Amino acid sequence: MARRAVHHGRRALSAQPFSAACYHCGLPVALGTSWSVRIDGAPRPMCCPGCEAVAQGIVDAGLADYYRTRSVFADRAEGVNLVPPELALYDSATVATAATAGEAREGVFSLDGIRCAACVWLIERRLARLPGVREAQVNVATERLHMTWDAALCKPSDIVLALRGIGYTAFPYEAAQHGAQLERKRKKQFRQLFVAGLSMMQVMMYALPAYIADEGTMDASMAALMQWASLLLTIPAVLYSAQPFFRGAWASLRARMPGMDLPVALGIGAAFGASVLATLRGSGEVYYDSVTMFIFLLLASRHLEQMARRKAARALEDLQRALPASAQRLAKWPGSRQATMVAAASLAEGDVILVEPGSAVAADGIILDGHTEVDLALLTGESRAQPRVPGDELPGGAINTTQAIVLRVTRVASDSTLARLVKLVEKAGQGKPQIAQWADKVAAWFVAGLLLLTVAVFIGWQMVDPARAWQVAIAVLVVSCPCALSLATPTALAAATDALVRRGVLVVQPHVLETLQRATHIVFDKTGTLTEGRPVLRHVEPLASLNAARCLHLAAALEAGSAHPLALAIRNGAPDGDLRASELHSEAGQGVEGVVDGVRYRLGRAGYAGAAPAAVWPDVSNVYLGANGIVLARFELADALRADAPEVVRRFRTRGQTVILLSGDDQSVVSRTGAALGIGTAIGQQLPEQKLAYVQQLQAQGAVVAMVGDGINDAAVLRAADVSFAMGGGAALAQLSADCVLLSNRLSALDDAATGAARALRIIRQNLAWASVYNCVAIPAAAFGLINPWLSAAGMSLSSAVVVVNALRLRRMKAA
Repeated sequence: MARRAVHHGRRALSAQPFSAACYHCGLPVALGTSWSVRIDGAPRPMCCPGCEAVAQGIVDAGLADYYRTRSVFADRAEGVNLVPPELALYDSATVATAATAGEAREGVFSLDGIRCAACVWLIERRLARLPGVREAQVNVATERLHMTWDAALCKPSDIVLALRGIGYTAFPYEAAQHGAQLERKRKKQFRQLFVAGLSMMQVMMYALPAYIADEGTMDASMAALMQWASLLLTIPAVLYSAQPFFRGAWASLRARMPGMDLPVALGIGAAFGASVLATLRGSGEVYYDSVTMFIFLLLASRHLEQMARRKAARALEDLQRALPASAQRLAKWPGSRQATMVAAASLAEGDVILVEPGSAVAADGIILDGHTEVDLALLTGESRAQPRVPGDELPGGAINTTQAIVLRVTRVASDSTLARLVKLVEKAGQGKPQIAQWADKVAAWFVAGLLLLTVAVFIGWQMVDPARAWQVAIAVLVVSCPCALSLATPTALAAATDALVRRGVLVVQPHVLETLQRATHIVFDKTGTLTEGRPVLRHVEPLASLNAARCLHLAAALEAGSAHPLALAIRNGAPDGDLRASELHSEAGQGVEGVVDGVRYRLGRAGYAGAAPAAVWPDVSNVYLGANGIVLARFELADALRADAPEVVRRFRTRGQTVILLSGDDQSVVSRTGAALGIGTAIGQQLPEQKLAYVQQLQAQGAVVAMVGDGINDAAVLRAADVSFAMGGGAALAQLSADCVLLSNRLSALDDAATGAARALRIIRQNLAWASVYNCVAIPAAAFGLINPWLSAAGMSLSSAVVVVNALRLRRMKAA
């Protein structure tokens, strides 16, 4: 927002007539320009879009009286670019293209200056008042702002200038720049903490003799010398270390939205001012030790909170940074392995790339050559390296750990598994659950009530004991700082989210933990959710002289080069062998034929391998091995239950939640699956619209429904459920429609989410209870003069530290 005018070296308003000068800065307005802002009912000329944006921000904030009361023009932008060049480019990139009314734009901004949850409240409400802004949500853990605005009514520069007006710096998000900004902020915060701590220790050295000296043992000159020394040592803490509190208080006052920095700044200012006055007069109480202790302890608790937030955001940031910017393309594969370095964004479907050991996979693809192991920890939470062979799929972002491999791109980098997850990460943490919104509202009202209470306490003590009125008022301001109340919820949610991401659970929407804890019905899809979603080898039945192991090795050799799901199931079910097949020939819809050790074998349908047709179960596929018209073995393949499915279902039932199986598969298959898992209600042959209607019927009866699915046909019901979960290996549309994604593709991760939800809500309630009890006890004690300012500072900081440390316990979530 505009800087307040200063008097030295400035031109008076009468220096130029308004008709020929910018109404904001006083510079000449060029002929033909159309920039203007309506102020006091009349359009006022502006010399440039920068002045227009600043003036409009002043008017939108309800501060138009600035122009009526100023004595000089606002600072000119000489040497200062109000709209930075990179922001101007961002404006042109997002607004220049068909900015028609109603057209929405989205953007992510990095924020500098966030101190606590009250900052989030202030930022969101200020931006909501900008014309054209549809949504503004701050992720306090990552310090990023997610915006949606009408391109015809609002520009990114408007957003940035509005934030600057209330004391926050913002710029378009870029990972490296954002990381550098956070590092600079961390270093400055540590310097402020160090200066405050040094001042506190030195001041306490001078204050201690006054506390322990008996009356009359310290002469007045020595006491005065110690007070002056304490004053000099306190000044750096007040002027440097306490900057965040004064800036935050001033910003909240300008926005007419008092935040928690206001009572802190008032407490520091009042205690320091009273101490300086007493030092100058040579009589009265001084509070230098309390001031320095208060600044140090509050900075320490905020530093602890910042560390907790950044630790919680680190897993998400690692995920965002994992996608490589370049790739090595093999343009002449398989004739040549000569690679050319290209941008990952330029890769197209069908391109062949080389992935060297230690490198990240630039895009989703299928391995063409090379056996290796890959690290999927960022994508799935799985810490152990996973073996991969030709024919296997690899997601973008996986780390190749063993040998170089050649990969054919199946999805471009922007559509890769990791890129899709990054988009989900951008959504994660944008909003706040109801309990967090309640805490924010309470904290905002708490500040206003606290200021009124402080005034009332001061007046009351003026009547009872005027000498103690100032001291008691300061103690009330300090002891009742609502930090603990505001930290109680966001810190716990950040810690819980971090713990879940490390276990392969990406919480996308803010209400997930809260709603899952209240869910009465858990509705599962079958294929790909309770089952693997792909065929696995269930049984090998020898039908001739060869044993099962030999038959399996022969079948794996015949299927060595196939990417068919049944072929993959046979290869995955076979132990390592050294058989090799030659003269391979596949017949579509029938099977494959080849020569192993001089014998010609066939693998496929019963008739193709030489067997008579057999009865077919809806959920079982039979593959036969034959040679010279003799059937050697039958391979039974089926979509097997996930190994952890029975335990997950049992846990939900133990919690008293109703488990339902809702699937589009044949009813007989669904019934057998339900019986195997102990699910009483198993409904099959359900079309997507029928699934949606069933869930909506449950909700109409008062049920809180959690839906778990993985397919495109689950997208609608996932969106309609009260809380929804998509499997990490499922369809992209299902993931984008869900509130939470199980990155690890483990069903047990759902139980981890439920366990984490219960722990998070329990700790949030503990934190809120502690903050409420503390304030109920500490405020009356301070108001009745039972607590002095330095003890108030210690109590306030201790209460905040208790809340943060309690929340950090959530990061140590163990497997259920």
